Amino acid sequence: MRELGRLRQVGLVALVLAGSIGGAFAVGAIGVPAVESVENRFTGVSENTTTVGTAITVSNPNPIGVSLGGTTINYTVSMNDVAMASGQKRGIALDRGNTTLQLSTRMQNGKIPAWWVSHITNGERTQVTIDADITDSLVGGRSVTLTQNREIETDMLGAFNSTETRPVNADRPFVSDPVLYINETRGSWDREGVTRSETPMEMAFDVYNPKPVPYAVSKIGYTTYMNDVRVGSGETDSEELIMPGERETIGVRNVIRNERLDEWWVTHLQRNQNTTMYIDFYLVVEGGGEQFRIDLDAIDYETAIETDIFGTKAQYPTGGDADPSGDPTAGDNSSEDSAGGTATPSDETSTDSTATPTDGTPTDDGGIIGI
Repeated sequence: MRELGRLRQVGLVALVLAGSIGGAFAVGAIGVPAVESVENRFTGVSENTTTVGTAITVSNPNPIGVSLGGTTINYTVSMNDVAMASGQKRGIALDRGNTTLQLSTRMQNGKIPAWWVSHITNGERTQVTIDADITDSLVGGRSVTLTQNREIETDMLGAFNSTETRPVNADRPFVSDPVLYINETRGSWDREGVTRSETPMEMAFDVYNPKPVPYAVSKIGYTTYMNDVRVGSGETDSEELIMPGERETIGVRNVIRNERLDEWWVTHLQRNQNTTMYIDFYLVVEGGGEQFRIDLDAIDYETAIETDIFGTKAQYPTGGDADPSGDPTAGDNSSEDSAGGTATPSDETSTDSTATPTDGTPTDDGGIIGI
């Protein structure tokens, strides 16, 4: 009975202390801790998940350290309203002044396509929002919240818009090059056509025929890479007849398969948030019972995309291949069609609008085909 009485006394003392602490918070005798800052960084990436490290700094306004068993910290990282990562920590011990709490959470890479769709439909803009709040049950669930916002923007297709005149060479025996000229290229995202599964871009080429015979262009094809990941490929039936000395516009709808983007995301982080987008184009020309494929090396598109999602990659770089180079088409073994900062486009120069053969005289070999 004596032991039971002691236990009751201990429990009563604990209850009184808890009530006293709660009352002290309530009347302002003890200051309520607050979230001062939140810093996020990428600390690892695997095939399926991305690890986000979070440092939350909490201020303790009291002259002594406190242990807050009833205190909960919640935080969420969103990109254009797509919740990418969230975490929670219950019960914290705070020294005087500021205490930085280190947390780690895993983000599923499968969320990347949903974010990508929002980024493209929002004009290649993403609002990164970090919400952190501290809630204490001793003061009736009172909550103090800190929200941080950061905008990232890219321009993946801007440099494709060019009026530079570029020759198209067949690189075939007995054919004098160039066989065509590309006088202008244009490209833009079809934002209204974006779906959960695909992201289309509309691309157009103004093609000039310097030869004395017409050319029949039956197809235009493309393969799109982001780093070494093939994110889209296909052919468009164009059926364009380009008469001698005439200029025609040939269009292609280039589609990125969104299900490939979580694989791309892994390479993007491994290269310290750097990506090389590369689009390989070709034409299929028909006539005289033969079909020829011409690689459009002159207009193959390459641009660099760099992001800094949390604004901390300078302090916490990821991966060891931040400056990838080389043609991703070389040695490609990917399967069939299975993203702040600023995009840095490849250098382009604008020149003239209409091309003529370099010697000023039409060649008489009939080009690749004579119709």
